[in-house]
Amino acid sequence: MSSLDMSEAIKMLANEKNISVDALLQVLVEALVSAYKRRPGAAQVVEVSVDPYTMEFTFTAYDVDDDGNWVNGRDDTPRKEEMGRIAAQTFRQVMSQKIREAERDRKFEEYANREGDIVTGIIQQIDKRYTLLDLGKVEALLPQAEQVPYEKPEPNGRVKAYIVEVRKTAKGPQIVVSRTHPGLIKRLFELEVPELVDGVIEIRACAREPGHRTKIAVASNDSNVDPVGACVGARGARVRQVVTELHGEKVDIVPYTDDPSDFVMKALAPAKVKEVRIHEDTGIAEVIVPDFQLSLAIGKEGQNARLAARLTGWRVDIKSESQLAEEESGDYAEGEWIEVDGQLVWQPAEGGDAISAAEAGYAGVPTGAIDGAPAVASAPEADVPVDAATDAAQAAEADGVAAADDEGTADGGD
Repeated sequence: MSSLDMSEAIKMLANEKNISVDALLQVLVEALVSAYKRRPGAAQVVEVSVDPYTMEFTFTAYDVDDDGNWVNGRDDTPRKEEMGRIAAQTFRQVMSQKIREAERDRKFEEYANREGDIVTGIIQQIDKRYTLLDLGKVEALLPQAEQVPYEKPEPNGRVKAYIVEVRKTAKGPQIVVSRTHPGLIKRLFELEVPELVDGVIEIRACAREPGHRTKIAVASNDSNVDPVGACVGARGARVRQVVTELHGEKVDIVPYTDDPSDFVMKALAPAKVKEVRIHEDTGIAEVIVPDFQLSLAIGKEGQNARLAARLTGWRVDIKSESQLAEEESGDYAEGEWIEVDGQLVWQPAEGGDAISAAEAGYAGVPTGAIDGAPAVASAPEADVPVDAATDAAQAAEADGVAAADDEGTADGGD
């Protein structure tokens, strides 16, 4: 084969394997080094250089002295007939191996910088532990933990997923994708909303319970563009495409604002909020809603309150107007728990008769329960009102909805 033919062959092979000519030449050099060392009487160290234009190879052999230095450099370029059958076979094996390694490295580099991107794959294999997606030149792993509950992957079905990790393995890149990651929501909207890609509007926050509901907060960098309307689209066309890809998961889009109380109020949509009181010292947002809006504000099993808390970063404490009125009516007095004849009693600070634990609704409280407790606390008087959180839970249960927790409070932490 002439040098011109060999140069063309190198270029054709590089195009076929989708790797650069320089990378392929480096593979060729490494294969020649391995083949050279199979020759009888081969030097301890050899360097192979190649002229990319003439495709001429030069072998420079060295000896190694006692200090590990390369010495006695000399030209030891063998003739083709001197390489021998074993050396030629070694060359072919090493060449094939190095090309496979170069392909794996190229695939890894292609996807290593795509963490946080969205890909479309075809479902190839379904297992209890994971689902395998074909991305074309590589495969992606969708673990069970990253799959949405109630979604049933179907073989040969197309699905979009979010790249969470790219690992380098001996068999090539291992791409781990997710269908539950909040980043999937952002990427799906970017596919439908060009204003997001252009930077005219942006998604400031996202809270998601996969398979059930998602809340996103959007802001506009252009006063002439409505961020919510841009995401919803004409007659809801844009958001409908996202919901379809999520298999019916509900998506709430609310405008972002720097005012914490206003942001919390909007985050609790579709509930109508009367007032929001921000307590920065405790990180609690106290939300006051009309009595008939309490169940809607809390949401099914506390979902609306939880998502609003995660979206805003505040602990959301929801109260109805009647609950707030009871708390502010003065039905609670200051005092202290004291022990009388081995029993706990409440001694009001303004004086008067002590109230037993049973009368105060604390029957069965052990004597040691007051150890380490503060001397002064808030506790009910003789006519103990029904706890506000209990009212919230009962009201929610009456509408088929449970409160977020026993206190009606949703924590902003995940």
